[in-house]
Amino acid sequence: MVVLRMAHRGTFITFEGLDGCGKSTQMRRLAVRLRKMGRTVLETAEPGGTPIGLKVRRILLDSANRELSPAAELLLYFACRAQNVDEWIVPALERGDIVLSDRFTDSSLVYQGIGRGLGVEPVMALDRIACRGLVPGLTLLIDIDLETGLQRAHARNRRENEIESRMDEQAVEFHRIVSGAYQDLAAREPERIKVIDGGRTMAAVERDIWEIVARYVS
Repeated sequence: MVVLRMAHRGTFITFEGLDGCGKSTQMRRLAVRLRKMGRTVLETAEPGGTPIGLKVRRILLDSANRELSPAAELLLYFACRAQNVDEWIVPALERGDIVLSDRFTDSSLVYQGIGRGLGVEPVMALDRIACRGLVPGLTLLIDIDLETGLQRAHARNRRENEIESRMDEQAVEFHRIVSGAYQDLAAREPERIKVIDGGRTMAAVERDIWEIVARYVS
């Protein structure tokens, strides 16, 4: 499959990994560091990002929506992504900004394409419509063992009385399949996807992330 990369002035970096891996925290820390350097940074997250995307997010992640079918789930993720690309991401990249995104199409590939068994081609067909060739220049995959990630995610949900827990509540085997799919994806695209050991201290993970990112934003 040939992916056409869009020409733009900015830098597009995504964070991927299992829920509870620490990617959201690390993305915020990276944004703070970059802004202290004088760089203009857009932080976004999927599902969510734009005001319209946040409305879609509530449908996707509400633990009450157990009847949501895999196909409907995939379509909603890409509806949210299309809005994010058009309203926020592409304009920021065209301005020359750095865009940091908590998840992007890689998440759909591993969660819906592999985890839900929908297949890679339906995911990429929707990507061609919603993203029109936009591919991250760098993807940071924070790797953590499954049990630790789920424990962290469940503890966060209890602590924050979180209703957006539908994906966290999937069977352990589902998350195991997703974890393996992430590893396979990273093995296929080593130039773009850099694997970070997320089982260490936050400071150690942050240091490793910066060693990689510095080469892209200097």
